[in-house]
Amino acid sequence: MSKDETKPLAVPDIGGIHAQTPAVPVDPEHGLPPGFGAGWQGRLLFWIAIAFSLFQIATAFNVPLDHRVAGVTLVDGLRLTMAAWLVAILVRAARSRPWLEMLLAFLPMLVIVELLARFGGSLPNQILRTLHVGFLCLVAGGLLAQHKSHGRLAVVSAWALAGIGLAIGLYHWVLYEELVARAGEVTPADLVVGIAAIAVLFVICWRFMGPALPIVSGLFLAYCLFGQWLPAPLNHRGYSLEQVIEHMSFGTEGIYATPTGVSATFIFLFILFGSFLERAGMIQLFTDIAMGLFGSARGGPAKVAVFSSGLMGTISGSGVANVVSTGQFTIPLMKRFGYRPAFAGGVEATASMGGQIMPPVMGAVAFIMAETIDVPYADIVQAAIVPAILYYTAAFLAVHLEAGKRGLVGLPREELPSAGKALATKWYLVAPLAVLVYLLFSGYTPLFSGSVGLALTVVLILGGSLALGIGSIALRVLFWVGLGLLCAFFFWYGILVMVGVVLLLVLASLTTRGGAETVATCREALADGARQAIPVGVACAVVGIVIGTMTLTGVGTIFGNAVVAVGEKSLFLALVLTMIVSLILGMGIPTIPNYIITSSIAAPILLKLGVPLIVSHMFVFYFGIMADLTPPVALAAFAAAPIAKESGFKISLQAMKIAMAGFVIPFMAVYDPALMLQPVQGVTGVSYALGAAYIIGKALLAITLWGAATIGFLKRDMAVWERALAAAAAASLVMALPITDEIGFGLAALLIGVHLWRARATDRTATA
Repeated sequence: MSKDETKPLAVPDIGGIHAQTPAVPVDPEHGLPPGFGAGWQGRLLFWIAIAFSLFQIATAFNVPLDHRVAGVTLVDGLRLTMAAWLVAILVRAARSRPWLEMLLAFLPMLVIVELLARFGGSLPNQILRTLHVGFLCLVAGGLLAQHKSHGRLAVVSAWALAGIGLAIGLYHWVLYEELVARAGEVTPADLVVGIAAIAVLFVICWRFMGPALPIVSGLFLAYCLFGQWLPAPLNHRGYSLEQVIEHMSFGTEGIYATPTGVSATFIFLFILFGSFLERAGMIQLFTDIAMGLFGSARGGPAKVAVFSSGLMGTISGSGVANVVSTGQFTIPLMKRFGYRPAFAGGVEATASMGGQIMPPVMGAVAFIMAETIDVPYADIVQAAIVPAILYYTAAFLAVHLEAGKRGLVGLPREELPSAGKALATKWYLVAPLAVLVYLLFSGYTPLFSGSVGLALTVVLILGGSLALGIGSIALRVLFWVGLGLLCAFFFWYGILVMVGVVLLLVLASLTTRGGAETVATCREALADGARQAIPVGVACAVVGIVIGTMTLTGVGTIFGNAVVAVGEKSLFLALVLTMIVSLILGMGIPTIPNYIITSSIAAPILLKLGVPLIVSHMFVFYFGIMADLTPPVALAAFAAAPIAKESGFKISLQAMKIAMAGFVIPFMAVYDPALMLQPVQGVTGVSYALGAAYIIGKALLAITLWGAATIGFLKRDMAVWERALAAAAAASLVMALPITDEIGFGLAALLIGVHLWRARATDRTATA
């Protein structure tokens, strides 16, 4: 770990990590290289992305721009600032000094100020969603022009796509009152705008994420238009083009449905939160802690991968992003210490995907789930905590057994960083995450909690840069105490206090040594957050077509009646059918739209079959995640392939073995909701606590047996019949049938007893 204490906090410390990256690294989530491209177009796109992030922050913080200070509103202040900015550009141009960069930054900022000013900073929900999608299309189209377009015509077409996307959002912004007044009526202009909105989103989604999601959503859209010609019971009463477009492109049922609303608030904010924490050095802190705790243990490098990816999941929630970030270090390290490339990639893919079920952030799906079923986010976290721990325990156990089977030892203790020293040196990086967790579990909304966490992270980054320039330790302490007190006033005097603190820190940083670099890093974090939001936001908008079809035609009841008919005879078969649908959809669709589609169709059916509300949605959620590890697509596994230099298919097979707990736990939770800490009818108090402890212990034993059966090692190498016995015992513990628990415990005791006896006999023979 680097010992340079003079460097700004926001500069990532790679700590000697030797990343094996291709010459031109590509983000596997959207297939684009980093950055915004060359030329003035790339710089303009960079500033558009920053403006987009600032727009989202302003709306999330609900900054009161019509608030008056000394008789002047904040809008007036912003407009005066923009006017001064324009004068500065003209002066620089008149003096033949560089001015283009200032102009490229000025134009997007001016647009954002005017968009916010019309509604005094408090945008109506519908306008927020439409402008969010419009800016997503603008940045996405620009990236396509800069990175994926060859030839002048293709570049012009991509920029035209971007411009049309933004223009659609502006159409809603300009005509908001009129559109509300004549809701349900579609003019010819509305029809053109509505069709264009769907077309632009489909094209961008296809170019960024492949054809699967546009095809699925397109089929649902076609069903709306032509479903009346299908035979009963698949047919519906028929809808005109105007009805379909009004439903899909206006209001909050189609492309601007709940998922888009969540993307425009919670998801974007937490993406920015993770982006800033990464630049503050959080990845390195997590890696140092993991290396210090587990690096010297048996199979240490793989345990480091599991633990660090689990920690990374608390701020990222994106499986593929975790693979790319932590995998650059952990996969080569595992390979160097004897793990097979396929197994090393499988460990990283499994551990990284678990980030989406690891509280407190849990990825974007958790926020959509909380909004969809209208429960507090803390309830989702409560349901996820035990399965998440079991999931990572299973992954940890798999690498431990694999290391024992292959005789792999850990790293020398003297070559490892100290976990305690790393935490003592950079403990303040954990503060925003700790505050976020506290606020979430104190009943505050995710939007408020994320806003505070993001603001504190920015304050730490900028304040840390300033603190490095303070020589006296006493003055440093005084600086941090004063800064903390200023931030605390936020709870009494509102968001303007935090905005003022950040602005003062930015201005102060620009006048100190190293401060300008820190501010530049913050700009990069804002721009990168907008880039990362594109796949999620576009997927949320496109999958809104599926939601709109459900609400317009009621097609979900057709599938639902079939599953209910199966479930009346066998709940297990209904669960397997739901699992298969989730896995098949997940082969070509990202986790978010996969969850939205399957939860819209399957979760209500599971609820009808008696499965508790949160458990039914978590069941669908889990298998949406497992789809990213399941061949033949397995996005997380293929993201690890170029780092591991191994076939993505082989990596996905290993990942499925390691992640077996992810396939088992949802079934166990359906039959005993106490595994997800959900209430059980008629059971309370000590009886409930004992029941929860029993099911958790049983699940832990089952995943241990699954791990031993798949790896083929326990105390020593297992014979084929031992592996079969372990699998049978695990399967019996999972089944919820009469006496299967007793059979499972009996087989487990037999297996462990015989295996330990054989191991001791082998040891005696070896020492004789």
